[in-house]
Amino acid sequence: MTELALPERVSIREVGPRDGLQLEAPIPFDDKIRLLDALVATGVRRIEATAFVSPRAVPSMADAERVAAALGRWDGVAFSALVASLNGARRAVAAGITDIEYVVSAADGHSRANVLRSTEEAVAAIAPIAEIAHEAGGRCEVIIATAWDCPFDGPTPVDRTVSVAREAVAADADALCLGDTIGTTTPVRVTTLVDAVGAVAPDVPLGAHFHNTRGTGIASAFAALLAGVTELDASTSGLGGCPFAPGATGNIATEELVYLLADCGVATGVDLDAVLDAARLVEKIVGHPGDSNLLRAGGRSVPRGPGHTD
Repeated sequence: MTELALPERVSIREVGPRDGLQLEAPIPFDDKIRLLDALVATGVRRIEATAFVSPRAVPSMADAERVAAALGRWDGVAFSALVASLNGARRAVAAGITDIEYVVSAADGHSRANVLRSTEEAVAAIAPIAEIAHEAGGRCEVIIATAWDCPFDGPTPVDRTVSVAREAVAADADALCLGDTIGTTTPVRVTTLVDAVGAVAPDVPLGAHFHNTRGTGIASAFAALLAGVTELDASTSGLGGCPFAPGATGNIATEELVYLLADCGVATGVDLDAVLDAARLVEKIVGHPGDSNLLRAGGRSVPRGPGHTD
């Protein structure tokens, strides 16, 4: 029997409060606090709490400063915020969030549509954004969006994504994360890119962020683990998506990732029942179901009805 080279432990970053909600209609602040309470109760210790971006472009994140001011009520959780510009980084630090995720699209078409500048221009901002984070005693993680494919430019060449990673490390980024922004990649492509990026940034933590648009998100996450990644993003109930990918479903669901890893003997420190409770809460708050198969079907212990045969 072949033994899989899985890590003993995986760190999950819950991105529901940001990526999960960014395309939703704005929800009341008190509901965001209820959701954060539920997420902290799951045992997850990294949470992407909000985004400091244009409130006109992303109305659901217009309360970023207010959310940041409330985070002190929870101990033992590393809260981070996404930014897309120098101004966003300054706002985050001023609001008290010093762990910053800066998004750089490896594909020019997506970069221009998303942040109105080229990939080269976005890369040039890494160093000053990292400096802002470091001066505040924090860290800067560069999330490489469209790492595999772009809705405008098509497949992203491996060398292009690797180049962004190399330049991010040279600009003093503390960590990297590969983003499957439109949910198109598959396990073999995941392994190829993880290996290539790892070769140019062997000493920098590397995470991965997968969307499940074409049903390959969990498989891709598993491939990333086999390739050596130990940090994964996920969104409770599978909410989220890319505004430039019509019909896209959301991120891989946190509860499905926890279920998979637990069944494989990989520790996460996250309680599955608590995540399912949080998933039910977020669906109630946004007023519609997410894309979680596990939430609909339950775990393997669900009683089977009469007449069931294997």
